[in-house]
Amino acid sequence: ITPEFFKFPGYLSVAENIKFADVPNGLAAISKVPALGWAQIVAYGGFCELSAGSDDWKTGTPGDYGFKVLTSSDPAEKTKKLSAELANGRLAMMAIIGMFFQDGLTGSAWGDWSLYDASPLRAKAVSQ
Repeated sequence: ITPEFFKFPGYLSVAENIKFADVPNGLAAISKVPALGWAQIVAYGGFCELSAGSDDWKTGTPGDYGFKVLTSSDPAEKTKKLSAELANGRLAMMAIIGMFFQDGLTGSAWGDWSLYDASPLRAKAVSQ
């Protein structure tokens, strides 16, 4: 949602003369961002994953930081809350895939489906 309303001022890549304002929203941005920009994004994501609690996978309790306000000390309640979190995460994944699909078809994740007339499923007006 953020790029629809705000873009950073200045250059995304000074060497390639690409401003943040030049980068389109949605899937079209993938081809506009330079390869080194994507490498930086992946490297930063890896840094965040590995620097904050990378020993969690050894203990068998990933994400359990002892903060019982969001989880619970009761095992049944904790299982219920973790199951709800898992279900919500799956729902969010389906939603973002739907937005990717809509962006690929209409050119905007917030696209107006009434403007997309290339679908073979759309009824065509019958000419008289």
